[in-house]
Amino acid sequence: YERLQSALCQEGLPPTLDCSAEPRTGFGPLDITVCILGSPIPFLPVLLEGGTRCPGAMVLCLSPTWASRVPSETSPGTWSLLLSRGVSFKVGGHSALETFAPPRRVNYVTGTFAPGDPEGGWVGELARDLDCPTGGSVLLAHRLEDTLVARWVLAARANLPVPPTLAFVLGARGDLPAEPVAPGVRLVRLEDPQGQQSLVREEVGAFLGGTAMEPYSQVGTGGVGGVSGTGGHWGAWRGTRVQAGSPKSPQRRGRSGRATPSPRGGRACPVPCPPGSPAPRLPMALRICTLVCRSWGDRPQLCQVACAVGRAESPVRHGAALPQGLDSSLQQWGIVAPSQRQALATRLREATEAAMAAVLATEAELSPQQRGGTHVHTDILGVDFLLACMDEALELVALDTNSQRCLETCVLAEAMGRDVGEPRGDLPRLLAEAMLHRAQCHLVEGKDILLIGAGGVSKSFVWEAARDYGLRIHLVESDPEHFAAGLVQTFLPYDSREHRRDEEHAERVLELLRSRGLRPHACLSYWDDCVVLAALVCQGLGLRGPAPAAVRVAKQKSRTHRHLQRCRRGRPVAKLEFGAGGVGVRLVENAGQCHAHAARLWRDLRDDADHPGIGLGWGNAMLLMEYVPGTEHDVDLVVFEGRLLGAWVSDNGPTRVPAFLETAACLPSCLPADRQAQLVRAALECCRACGLRDGVFNVELKLGPAGPRLLEINPRMGGFYLRDWIREVYGPDLLLAAVLVALGVPPVLPARPAPRTHLAGVMCLGSEHGESLAGGGGMEALRELQGRGLVRLNRLFEEPEGAGEYEEPLLSVACAGATLAEACDRLLGLCQGLGIDSPRYPVEHFLSHFK
Repeated sequence: YERLQSALCQEGLPPTLDCSAEPRTGFGPLDITVCILGSPIPFLPVLLEGGTRCPGAMVLCLSPTWASRVPSETSPGTWSLLLSRGVSFKVGGHSALETFAPPRRVNYVTGTFAPGDPEGGWVGELARDLDCPTGGSVLLAHRLEDTLVARWVLAARANLPVPPTLAFVLGARGDLPAEPVAPGVRLVRLEDPQGQQSLVREEVGAFLGGTAMEPYSQVGTGGVGGVSGTGGHWGAWRGTRVQAGSPKSPQRRGRSGRATPSPRGGRACPVPCPPGSPAPRLPMALRICTLVCRSWGDRPQLCQVACAVGRAESPVRHGAALPQGLDSSLQQWGIVAPSQRQALATRLREATEAAMAAVLATEAELSPQQRGGTHVHTDILGVDFLLACMDEALELVALDTNSQRCLETCVLAEAMGRDVGEPRGDLPRLLAEAMLHRAQCHLVEGKDILLIGAGGVSKSFVWEAARDYGLRIHLVESDPEHFAAGLVQTFLPYDSREHRRDEEHAERVLELLRSRGLRPHACLSYWDDCVVLAALVCQGLGLRGPAPAAVRVAKQKSRTHRHLQRCRRGRPVAKLEFGAGGVGVRLVENAGQCHAHAARLWRDLRDDADHPGIGLGWGNAMLLMEYVPGTEHDVDLVVFEGRLLGAWVSDNGPTRVPAFLETAACLPSCLPADRQAQLVRAALECCRACGLRDGVFNVELKLGPAGPRLLEINPRMGGFYLRDWIREVYGPDLLLAAVLVALGVPPVLPARPAPRTHLAGVMCLGSEHGESLAGGGGMEALRELQGRGLVRLNRLFEEPEGAGEYEEPLLSVACAGATLAEACDRLLGLCQGLGIDSPRYPVEHFLSHFK
């Protein structure tokens, strides 16, 4: 507690306010509690950031007497952690010592698990075998700190170069495979400690005389975790690890048989060694400390880099030198060209994230007993690298992993930057968001969700996601034979297709729930036809959701536009009043074309049986609206109590006029930030003006020279590929966000979302591509490429829906790239190779807008 006060004082923050005399009450099952166990110093920036994002949710536990373990009510064989006291953090760096009565249940736990930490004993005991996500354990920390295990994982599983290493172990090692094979790592098992001196001498001699050791002038020895032995002569070699220490010349040394570069986890960085560096006169070593976290979708994300420079003959260790930035360190190293420094920074990010992916993969193969619990994973990882020159190319050599040392170094680097006026880095935000997100994922486990409408094959992801999040889905669906009937907790068949009677349907659904004794925690719909019915049911159950009147305004296009603005003269577009998917939309030049199109619509599309899923259950009235020039965009919003929590802008390619069926799309948008901001603000204000204050909404707009113009509001999660793409590019899940909002919990989303990749996609039609995809083997080729991670497929319908001008896309095919141009080039080449591109369906033209 005194260390915490000292740290707060150094940060210029007020001391902790003692509020323990008046216990806090009222914490329920939907309140988030992220608990940090042990020393406050490494995690203080994260606690402060979390206190700003979710005031009161981050709690520091400084003593084992402040917490208790009770048998879990939801997960047999595990324990729930309850806090009776803790230091909570609020906005502006304020903190308070509080007592909780009754004790507060924890949703996520992490702490100082590092070996040798004075708090490690009680921290590890409190965090063992919990029923909530736990960001590490003493067992995993020991595994990370074991140099032999770490180098085997880095070399064998992440395909990263490591220093040449020779290790002797006695007997079996349960934390290693029976025959571990890793480039650069030689493991010798000693079955009997007696009489092994000659074997050890032979192995050491062969190691030191091998080609791998030619560049090195000295070696280091040290103990390897789990090695033990007895006997007079064995003691001289007990726990010995022989590894490369310092290269003869860190700037100019070679190695035969250097591996070629590869996109991920490659063994060499194709950056030439800098000429004229001062290193030959004064041999220096550059140790690079990286910190990576398990972020959205369990994907590794680099948080921060800190470097230390020292003499090559004396390896730089954590705490031995003040950290400095990567870019300035590389310039000091003699790498002058910005492009070379950027290439190394990119390579470092790829190597670090590959290291964490390998660590997570190997941990997943361990038993819960080996990890310290069923819900235990490493969420924060430190990886140390050495920058070396191999065959006139710079190479990052992975040294080891750790659970806390890199965190402490990066926190120090962050504080040093603020000392000289640098803006706050991303480290606290990324770690706080990752912890709060994992806590929210645990919070939704076991919640009863009433879902209105199952949708078609394009919504199949819902059932897999519900299983992954531990949701109990109770489905109301019009089709009694729907494939989702066997995938949900409760299936409630009820025919609600005539949506002009939704008030009556809502009463019937409420009766169904009462008869089954179901009391859902939340109710929502992602299926366009059912959004009004879901709002009415929410209202009847007293659950959070958009008001039925607001959803009605958004659902009926003419009401939306009348509500928001007066009609203006212009070239008209005819479309279904309640339509979806662009079906039946057509550009008309005059009154005659308008009447002719309306006659065809009313003849061909009369009710839901004629074309399911496009809104005919509401009727087939037609709307005539102004044709707006400009580029078309989707804006997907997460709104809670009228406050914008997240927004994503995607671009659509040109439609095939006179119809308006979607052809192509890209994410992230290629618009400049200020134009994207115009679209987001316009979408948000339109939703607010219609009364949509809680939910996940999709807004379609056009952007012309005069700014955004609204096309329509979809008062539900974006359809087609949007949820999948947003997860891939940015990480967050719109489905989880919708569930959290419906539960009354504001979702934690990235405050500064940065794209991980660029996606460009094209729609495939049954009429244009059915033969080439099915008969020509194109579909099998696409599935094979998808299995290799080279394309993203989103099946929109099982069979072609509609015909002629009423046709809907069958499939979305997308390619990723480091840039949008790269993604478009890959997609165009794929479409040309598979026959998707043709004179009647010019993919190059559809992608031409994305610049």
